[in-house]
Amino acid sequence: MTDDYSPETRRALDDAGWTPGRQVDITNLRHWLESSGFKVSEAAERFLPEFVGLVFNISGTGITCARTPFEFNPYLAEGEDDRFNEWGEEIGDILTPLGELENGLFFLGITGSGEVCLVETWVASFGAGKEALENLVRGVRPVVIRK
Repeated sequence: MTDDYSPETRRALDDAGWTPGRQVDITNLRHWLESSGFKVSEAAERFLPEFVGLVFNISGTGITCARTPFEFNPYLAEGEDDRFNEWGEEIGDILTPLGELENGLFFLGITGSGEVCLVETWVASFGAGKEALENLVRGVRPVVIRK
């Protein structure tokens, strides 16, 4: 993914420990996801090596919603394979867990097409790739896909 982020997002990425070209081995994570009943998309396989393990301790006023902490740790979705698989079927795409938003109030997932989504009893998109990170960091309300 590009490192052409807004100054605010770049600062949040730096604070979380991200560096351009970051690549973490996700072999064990992928095995755990699949053995736990989750589906793993190619988009997840591209996103996770760069961002897994990052924690964003942000707060405050955002653009269209509050800025809230989030973390890219798919293990936090343990036992939620039914939720992710059912919502994936509802939206007609694979939905792989990425972590949590707002200290566990919501899950984060990624679709097969690369959209980063809020997952709860509804699904909403933060956009794909760089746009999703910008929206999460800067406090842009996700667009509801399905309720």
